[in-house]
Amino acid sequence: MGLRTKFNLVMITAFLIGLAVATLLAWEITTEEAKRQMLSEATLLMRSGTAVRSYTSKEIGPLISEQMSVRFLPHSVPSWSAQTVLKDVHKDFPDYSYKEAALNPTNPSDRATAWEADIINEFKRNSELAEFVATRDTPAGQFLTFARPFRLTDRACLACHSTPASAPTTMVDLYGNSNGFGWVMNDVIGAQIVSVPMSVALTRAKHSLLAFVAALSAVFAGMLIILNVLMHFFILKPMQEITALARDVSAGKTDVPEYKVKGRDEIASLGRSFNLMHRSLQNAIRMLEGA
Repeated sequence: MGLRTKFNLVMITAFLIGLAVATLLAWEITTEEAKRQMLSEATLLMRSGTAVRSYTSKEIGPLISEQMSVRFLPHSVPSWSAQTVLKDVHKDFPDYSYKEAALNPTNPSDRATAWEADIINEFKRNSELAEFVATRDTPAGQFLTFARPFRLTDRACLACHSTPASAPTTMVDLYGNSNGFGWVMNDVIGAQIVSVPMSVALTRAKHSLLAFVAALSAVFAGMLIILNVLMHFFILKPMQEITALARDVSAGKTDVPEYKVKGRDEIASLGRSFNLMHRSLQNAIRMLEGA
């Protein structure tokens, strides 16, 4: 195996090891960046829902309060308004979802599914938990879930959710007396839950990773070519010339010229050593011929 082959094998092996380590680190970084991007989108969607809730509570509720004695209007409920408005977003972005899930909702459509109930119960177990972030695998791919709890802190809510007898008659007529009652102050009754798809961000992360690996490989290939050219002209070619001269000397040729030394590197030192040996041999031959 020649020196060039050994050199290239060592360089390629070292590069592949380094590339594997760099790829793993880059994938960790790009996936974390993808999660941060998706969390930013989920936060924006969450804030949109919160803004609609606030507007409904402060502006819409007072305007239709008088009509509530005649007919219960869901438009006065912040939860209903937020989810209704964000359904339009869901039409354009079907993978993005916003839901205000509850364990015991007034509106049955707001009842938490099994995995949503797990999030709500986590808020109930940990009173200091203000946000919940996790990734969830589904048949449609991986989703990032962002949730915030609904804690019953406004005693005025008990007027509708303590017992059916104390609730507005129009609300009981619309939703019945089996759901949305028995709420307790300071208890977690539900959660705002936003789900956003990770597929777009992960695909973007994969493309970035492939571009990084391709660029790194191209740089290495260029460096390897340059190093091979330098090795050929500054190491291998001089060594081949010295080897050819040494072969001629060993064959007994008397007209072998000296090696032309250039520079002060190790190859030049080897050339000077060869020339000294060559002269010594020539002197020894002359002495033998003279004797």
